[in-house]
Amino acid sequence: MPKRKVRRTKARRQRELRQRTGIAAAGIAAVLFVLWQSPWLLLGIAGAGTVGIAAWLLWKAHKRERAGDRTWREQDRRMELERSMTTIDAMTWQDFEHYVTELCRRDGCTNVAVVGGSGDLAADILGNMPDGRRLVVQVKHYAPHRTVPSGDMQKFVGMAFNEHHADVALFVATCEYGKAARDLAIKHQIVALNRNLFGSWNSGAPLESLLSLSGTGGGVPRRRSARRRPEKAS
Repeated sequence: MPKRKVRRTKARRQRELRQRTGIAAAGIAAVLFVLWQSPWLLLGIAGAGTVGIAAWLLWKAHKRERAGDRTWREQDRRMELERSMTTIDAMTWQDFEHYVTELCRRDGCTNVAVVGGSGDLAADILGNMPDGRRLVVQVKHYAPHRTVPSGDMQKFVGMAFNEHHADVALFVATCEYGKAARDLAIKHQIVALNRNLFGSWNSGAPLESLLSLSGTGGGVPRRRSARRRPEKAS
C-alpha cells in the first residue's frame, strides 16, 4: 500500500506540472497572437518600455549629480571654514574679542561692548540679546591643539550669574573643551561654543540657533529660568 500511494503522488505532481506548463504556454501564445494581430500595441508597449527605461536612467543620473553637488558644496564649505579659522587663529586675543563682539552685533545683540582686561571678573563682553536678555561672554583665543581647562570654566560659572546677572552665559573658544570643563558647562547651562560650533557661528549660523547646544553640539541642557536682578535699595 505505501508504495502505491507514493506512485500516485508522483503521478499527480507530474500531471499538475504538465497542466501548469500548458496553461503558461497557452497564455504566452495568446499574448503573442494578440501582439501579432495588433502591431501598434506591440509598438506602444515597446515605446512605453523605452521611455520608462530612459526616465529611470535620467533620474539616476540626476540623483548622482545632486549627490556629487552636495559633496562638492560640503567640501567647499569645509575648505572655506578652514581658511576662515586660519585667519582667526592668526588674530591677537584682543582682536578676537572685538571680532566676537561684531558677531554678536551681526545677530541683533544690542549694547554690546568689550569689557575684558584687568578686573573684568571673568567677563570679556557684555550686552543684550535681541529679546533683551542679559548676555555675558567669556572668550578664549587658544591654539587649536589646546583644550579649555576646568579652571577657566569654574571662574566663568562663578561670576557670570552671580556677579554679572547673566540670562545667557556664552563661552567662546577656538579649541575644544576638556571633559571637566564641558561637564561644568552642561551642568550650569553655559553655552559653550567649541571650535566647530564657533566655526558654524562664524559661517553665518545665528547665535540664537546655537544657544541650546553644549560644547560638543551633542547635548541640550535644561533651560535656565530668567534670573531676577537684585533691586537697588532706595
